[in-house]
Amino acid sequence: MGWPFLYFAGERLSTAELSAARLDGDLVEVGEAYMPTDAVETRELRAGSMRPTLSAALALTRRSAAWVHGALAEPPVRHDVQRLSVRRIHSVVDARLAYRDVALRGEDVMMISGVAVTTPARTLGDLVRDQCGGADTAAAIAALLRWSPGLAAVAAQVLADGPPLHHKRAAVAVLRACAQEEVTR
Repeated sequence: MGWPFLYFAGERLSTAELSAARLDGDLVEVGEAYMPTDAVETRELRAGSMRPTLSAALALTRRSAAWVHGALAEPPVRHDVQRLSVRRIHSVVDARLAYRDVALRGEDVMMISGVAVTTPARTLGDLVRDQCGGADTAAAIAALLRWSPGLAAVAAQVLADGPPLHHKRAAVAVLRACAQEEVTR
């Protein structure tokens, strides 16, 4: 099925034609595709733009999921993905993807335009876990909390109820502190 507002290189237009239309101001880039400049960039278009890059066995996570949900304005340079199936993936994963070989639970994933994306709560939980592990995810965390002010409490509960994960306890404590801070504001 074609997407009326998404143009992929080699489908309806060649890469040269898409580049020319972008230079003329008729199209803008969105993820791995192009869309008309007058179209509204929705989460459905953002997720749909990633369809050719992802297999059905992968879900967008972390910064990529935050971008799809609309919390981040720009997509990450390398998209974060994680496997959905309990079986490991033995094929080569695209170099544009940062792959994590840990299976996601079904309740932590939602489908947007045929693309699996972690829920906002799981996305925030993963970013806070990464920060507790030393990664610089503060900007993405702040963006998600601005985008959905009550998300910290939900994310803390999702992590607390979930399976064992690296930096889980520290992340739950940080999220509960953020939730308490939101309540007292």
